[in-house]
Amino acid sequence: MKIYNTMSKSKEEFKPIEEGKVRMYVCGPTVYNVIHIGNARPMIVFDTVRRYFEYKGYDVNYVQNFTDVDDKIIKRAIEEGIDSHEISQRYIKECQADMQALNVKEATSHPLATQEIDGMIEMISDLIDKGYAYNADGTVYYRTRKFEGYGKLSKKNIDDLEAGHRSIQVAGEESKEDPLDFVLWKPKKEGEPAWQSPWGEGRPGWHIECSVMSKKYLGDEIDIHAGGEDLIFPHHENEIAQSEAANGKTFAKYWMHNGFLNIDNKKMSKSLGNFFTVKDIAQKYDLQVLRFFMLSAHYRSPLNFSADLMEAAKNGLDRILTALEQLKKNLEISKDRENQRNLQAGAQSDTIKNGAQEESMTGQETEALEELRRLGEKFEKAMDDDFNTADGIAAVFEMIKLANIHAAQGSTSVFLQEVWNQITTFCEILGIETERKEEVLSQEIEELIELRQQARKEKNFAKADEIRNQLLDMGIELKDTREGVQWKRI
Repeated sequence: MKIYNTMSKSKEEFKPIEEGKVRMYVCGPTVYNVIHIGNARPMIVFDTVRRYFEYKGYDVNYVQNFTDVDDKIIKRAIEEGIDSHEISQRYIKECQADMQALNVKEATSHPLATQEIDGMIEMISDLIDKGYAYNADGTVYYRTRKFEGYGKLSKKNIDDLEAGHRSIQVAGEESKEDPLDFVLWKPKKEGEPAWQSPWGEGRPGWHIECSVMSKKYLGDEIDIHAGGEDLIFPHHENEIAQSEAANGKTFAKYWMHNGFLNIDNKKMSKSLGNFFTVKDIAQKYDLQVLRFFMLSAHYRSPLNFSADLMEAAKNGLDRILTALEQLKKNLEISKDRENQRNLQAGAQSDTIKNGAQEESMTGQETEALEELRRLGEKFEKAMDDDFNTADGIAAVFEMIKLANIHAAQGSTSVFLQEVWNQITTFCEILGIETERKEEVLSQEIEELIELRQQARKEKNFAKADEIRNQLLDMGIELKDTREGVQWKRI
C-alpha cells in the first residue's frame, strides 16, 4: 500500500510503527456554526481511508478532535449573549448529526480541546524549560527559529517568511522576540473563557491543542496525520515544531492532505453567495449522494461542486442501489425456489434432511465469479495506490454491470450470495449504504398531494393541475397510476 506523503512530496510504501496497527489523527472542525461542504470533504475522505485500513485487517485508532475554544466561538457567544460552552456544545451535536447522515464512522476518540487544558499547560511548560518557548507578560510564544526543521512540511524557507513579516505590525505583539514566533498561551480578556496557568489566567493557542490531543490519545509518534491542504501552513507546520521539540521524536510518519473544494469553479465564499452547508445540501439530496460525489475524484485533486456534477453522482449512486435491489430480490427468489425443491425432494426420499441442499454453481457462474474476483483485485489495486477512490468506484461499476448480466432470477443462490457479498463489501469500504432509504416528504408537500387528490375526486381538474404545477416548482413530480399517485424528486 502506498501513500502520498506531503512531507516527502512522493508516494511511499506504508509501514506502520506497530505491526497491524494504525494511529491516525485528523484535524476536526472549529464548532462555532454548522459544518459546510468544505468541512465534509476531509471527514468523508479520511473515514474512507480508515475503512480501507480496517478492511485490510489493521486495528485503527482514529482520533478526530473538536476545537471548542476559539475566537470565532467566543465572537458567536457574545453575539448571542450566551456562554461559549453552549455554542460549542450546540454545534458539536449538529456536526455529529451531519457526520452520521454522511455515514462517517464515529472516531475511536473525539477529544475536546477544553478537556485537555492540563496537558497543554504541561507541554507548554516543557517547551519553556527546553528553551523553545518564552513568557512575555502572560503570553507564551514559541521560538520558531529555535526549531531547526521549521518549514520542512510546507517547504517554506524561514528567511522568506521573515521577509514577508517585516512590514506587518500586529497590535499587542510588540513583546515577541521574533515576528515569526507564534502563540502557545494567550492571557485572559474580559468576557472570554479562561483557565489558571503558571503564566496567569488565559487560554491555549490553536496549534498546541492538536499536539497535546494527538500525544494523549495516540502517543509521541503517530502513523498518519491528516486534514485539508489549507492546514499545511501554519497549523501542521507549528504542530510539528511543538511536538518534535517537546517529545524528541518524529511526530508523524505520513502527512495526508485533501485538495480544496470549489463551487462552480470558484472558491466557496459567503460574499459570492456560493456557500453551502451540509444541511443545505440535505434539503435537496440524500447525503449519501454528497459522499459518493466527494469520492468520485482523487482526494488530493481539487474538486468542483456543481448542480450538474451532483446530479451525475445521484444517477451513479442510483444505478448501484437499483442493481443491488434487483440482486437482493433475485437472491430471495432463488433461495425460495431451492427450498421448495428440497422440500419436495425430502417428501419423496428419507435421505434428504431439513431441505438443506444447495444447487451447485454452473460453469458460466464460476467464470463470472472469477471475473468478479478480478474486479475486486482491481478495486484493491486502486485503493492501495494512495486511496484512489475514483478508480475504485469505476471497478464497482464494472461489478454492477457483471451482476446485471449474470445474476438473474434463474441463477443459483450460492452464486447470487457471492456476488452480493463482494459488491456490498466494497460499497461498505466506500461508506455507501446499500439499503435505499425511504425518503420522507415534508408535511407541507404531503398536504398538497392530499389536496390535489381531493380536487381530482371532486373533478376540479383546474385546481388539481394548479397544485401539480405548484409541486413541480417545489421539485416534486407526480405520476397517477392504477396503484395510486406516485412522486419523485426532480
